[in-house]
Amino acid sequence: MYLYRGTVAEAAGRVSDDAFIAAVERRFTKVFGVAPNAEEVRSWRHSWPALVQVLHCAGLDAMHLLLEYSLPATGERVDALLLGRDAEGRLCAVAIELKQWTHAYLSPLRPGMVRINERVVQHPARQVGGYVHYLQQWVGREEFPLTVRGIAVLHDAPPELIAALRAPVKDGPAGAYPVLGQDDLTPQPSPQALAQRLDCADLSTVGQDDVERFLQVEHRPSPVLLARAGKVIEGRDAFALIGDQDLARQEVLHAVTAARKRGTKSIVVVTGGPGTGKTVIACRLLGDLCQQPQGNPRLLSPSGTLTRQLRRTVGEHSRGLIATFLDKIPAGITDTSVILLDEAHRARTYPDHQQHAFPVTLGNLLKRAAVTVLFLDERQIVRPTEGLTLQQLQQHAQHNGFSFAHIDLVSQFRCNGSRAYQQWIDQLFQPEGPASLWEGSDYDLDVAADPEQLEHWVTEHIRGGRTARMTAGFCWPWNSPPTPPLLPEVEIPWNGPEGPRIWTRPWNSRADEPTFDHPDVPARPFWATDTGGHDQIGCIYTAQGMEYAYNAVIMGGDLIRKGEQWIARPEESRDSQLRGLPPHRYLQYALNTYRVLATRGSRGTRFYSTDTITQDYLQTLIRPHGRNVCGT
Repeated sequence: MYLYRGTVAEAAGRVSDDAFIAAVERRFTKVFGVAPNAEEVRSWRHSWPALVQVLHCAGLDAMHLLLEYSLPATGERVDALLLGRDAEGRLCAVAIELKQWTHAYLSPLRPGMVRINERVVQHPARQVGGYVHYLQQWVGREEFPLTVRGIAVLHDAPPELIAALRAPVKDGPAGAYPVLGQDDLTPQPSPQALAQRLDCADLSTVGQDDVERFLQVEHRPSPVLLARAGKVIEGRDAFALIGDQDLARQEVLHAVTAARKRGTKSIVVVTGGPGTGKTVIACRLLGDLCQQPQGNPRLLSPSGTLTRQLRRTVGEHSRGLIATFLDKIPAGITDTSVILLDEAHRARTYPDHQQHAFPVTLGNLLKRAAVTVLFLDERQIVRPTEGLTLQQLQQHAQHNGFSFAHIDLVSQFRCNGSRAYQQWIDQLFQPEGPASLWEGSDYDLDVAADPEQLEHWVTEHIRGGRTARMTAGFCWPWNSPPTPPLLPEVEIPWNGPEGPRIWTRPWNSRADEPTFDHPDVPARPFWATDTGGHDQIGCIYTAQGMEYAYNAVIMGGDLIRKGEQWIARPEESRDSQLRGLPPHRYLQYALNTYRVLATRGSRGTRFYSTDTITQDYLQTLIRPHGRNVCGT
């Protein structure tokens, strides 16, 4: 996909025309389904004429130019792509990142990032390097030889800014991509010299047939990329499998092999509660499938947080192989692909997962791939617009003539391996009926007397070098700006020895990247793992899929205990997706939410409820000799 294609000379006569910009806006809306924002349109008006003028001055009028070229496997767009033929006769693509910067702030603590006003963005050389890597690994291949280069064009940047941007990357991989400013973009001492700085001096023109071949080539991971990812995953201790996890992995691989032999579409569902190893099995399977001949696997998750964490572990080269699955099918998936869909209980199922119609996007994904493996825990469905059941998937397979297999994970590898704790939590968060007393001795479980005691417990574990976090039901406002300083919106009044007290803490940051001025406040995807996360409260959407050693759970007023049943109070929720539901529907989502929050800790958990009766109820269940087993 692209917004414009033509020669540089053709573009020169059009890019400054209002009618051209209007036509591009219409094409953008048609291609991407939404209209471009005003800021983006302003950048086109400013940067496209500047770029075309530079290319013209360099004598590159006959080169073919693509504007806003899409990289479908990652969802990104390259500002401009110049196509030519290199000195050896091979098709060559030059990725161009355009910036209008006149100033920027750089920090030695984060050499790969740049702050522009209030935004923190990737260094332009690193950004264009990512585009180059994508084109090399997803487009170029043996049957379609392609060389790729990259440059960053900052057409308004003064020399001092360019010098500052070049310094932190000059000795690393990003140093291979020129960062050019105002003084670099003039035809001095000659047009040939400018073309040399643009890394285009040796390029000759290509024909329309070559351009068409480039635009039609299928984007899929190269064998080199797959082999590299497979080896990285195989060598990571984080993806080592234990006992039943490895048996499940072998069963999935057997089901995949059988499905391929039959030549029929197949669905494999792996079910298991929190901590049974669904994510680690999915990662290890990705490594296995990457190393198989003609492999074309993907590891998808509806959770952007989990996707970012997995990419960090496997490496940035895994972008595209590991992707977030929301409302679009990733590029390059074919009838030979094996899809691993982790956290399938969070898959979007608009408008409501209780409706009978099978969700369209997920249905199209199952139809396109050869085999789809879904990792599922029905009791982690926390929204009406998310999640499917094992029965629904089995019925869908039968209706469409797909083969179906089900693998159930039983062994517990989180919560200190305590099956007793998992069973106790499962019973506790049943809608009604008595819950048993906690009599386990293999998990550190207790109820905090007040929020300060809860915080002290978490802080002591952090001081001891252990991971610990606080989470809460979504029962408080969340009006903080996306970036710090964060507002202390989780506010809990309580009575201490000296009289009434108010305990406050902020929710986690909503920013996708940490800020320069507040390095101690982790970005949302890394709240569970990065330094400083214990100072903020995580919600269900931040904590789901994550794990840490010690876990503090604050139960809000949306779920309270009365006698032998839980009572839902959706009016106490601040979640716009849920607070309008009737209590009988809200109840199951609230129970699932607190079950998820209660199973994030691998070694210990503390509860605290803002409702006095619920707090007393929890205290009656947890026996004193079950305390302080695995920590303070």
